Amino acid sequence: MSPTIFRYKSFRFFFFSREETRIHVHVSCPNGEAKFWMEPVVALANYSGLSAVHLRELQGIVEERKSEIAKAWRSHFKT
Repeated sequence: MSPTIFRYKSFRFFFFSREETRIHVHVSCPNGEAKFWMEPVVALANYSGLSAVHLRELQGIVEERKSEIAKAWRSHFKT
């Protein structure tokens, strides 16, 4: 199961239900994907197929919506 937190343009922001406990978010689009750690600061964990421009844009979105992402994570995992 991979609940979608939100969508932005062609990007889907989500997480997998059976992953590690450290808060993070996955982002996918037709061209590629990325994973961002949320703690202690927002940081790119890995990516494939995305340009530096897209990665900067995505990191900005993740930073702007950090509390929304963390709230969705905690609600799903009941932490």
